Amino acid sequence: HVQLVESGGGSVQTGQSLTLSCPTSDLPQYAFCVAWFRQVPGKEREGVAAIDTDDLIRYSDSVKGRFTVSLDKRKNAAYLQMTNLKSEDTAMYYCAAREGWNLVAWKNTDEYEWWGQGTQVTVS
Repeated sequence: HVQLVESGGGSVQTGQSLTLSCPTSDLPQYAFCVAWFRQVPGKEREGVAAIDTDDLIRYSDSVKGRFTVSLDKRKNAAYLQMTNLKSEDTAMYYCAAREGWNLVAWKNTDEYEWWGQGTQVTVS
């Protein structure tokens, strides 16, 4: 049974940083993808970044250069390091995962088998 529980959210001021984490120990270790999505009320869930076990990485244009996605295979965790945060980054952030590599359709929420409950990030 795969459980994804995000942590690291909070309230920060503009320009500050936060790092979100998501455990990966329950995922099929030979190949998986982890993506970070965010959502604000009334809007669709937006893909922010993704990484697979081959260290292939994708970012949305809105966060490129400010956010860094990573996998720590020893700690069995995925991270989203967010720097220079802006008010428009305020959202609920979700960790999503699926078996396999292939980040071609990484922004498609239907691609992912497992989702966390979300962690709130507020930037003011």
